[in-house]
Amino acid sequence: MGFAVPPARHPHDALARDSHTPLRMEKKFLGDYAKIHFAGHELHLLNPTTFMNRSGAAVAALCQFFKIAPEELLVAHDELDIAPGTARYKRDGGHGGHNGLRDTISALGNRKDFHRLRIGIGHPGSAKQVTNYVLGRPGKAERQAIDAAIDECIATLPDALSGDWAKAMNRLHSFSA
Repeated sequence: MGFAVPPARHPHDALARDSHTPLRMEKKFLGDYAKIHFAGHELHLLNPTTFMNRSGAAVAALCQFFKIAPEELLVAHDELDIAPGTARYKRDGGHGGHNGLRDTISALGNRKDFHRLRIGIGHPGSAKQVTNYVLGRPGKAERQAIDAAIDECIATLPDALSGDWAKAMNRLHSFSA
C-alpha cells in the first residue's frame, strides 16, 4: 500500500520511526520515502517535497514505479472542515477545493477511487485567512490535538490494511482529542 501525506507532523514519521527506517529523499518519487513492514504488510511511505498543489506528480511516480493501483493508495491530507483532534477515512470523491487532492486526482488519470485520511486542522473563520492559516503553524493546543488524532489513525491502520475499513472507520470516527 502506498501512503502519501501532508506537511507538518506526518503519520508516516511515526510509522517510520517505530520501524527504525528513516525517510530519505528519493528523487524519482519527488519526496522523502521509506519502505516499511507494518502489521504484516509492506508499506511505501512518501512525503512529497513538491509544492502541495503539485504533489500529484510524486504520488503518481510512486504508484507507477511500484505498480500501486489507486484503490491501494491512502492519501493523508489536512482538512479545514474538520476540527483539530479529529480525523476521518474516506474513499472516492472529489477534491473539495484541496489543491493537493486536485493535482493527485489529475496525476492518477482522473481516478478518484483512492482512500483518504482527512486530518482535521480546523478553519480560520474567513476564506481570506485560509492560505496563511494552512501555511502557518498550529498553536500548542491544536498541535497536541492533531498529534493525538494522528496517533489514533496509526492505531486504526492495521484494520484498514487488513481490508476492514468499516472497523477502522468506526474507531477513528468515534475518536476526538
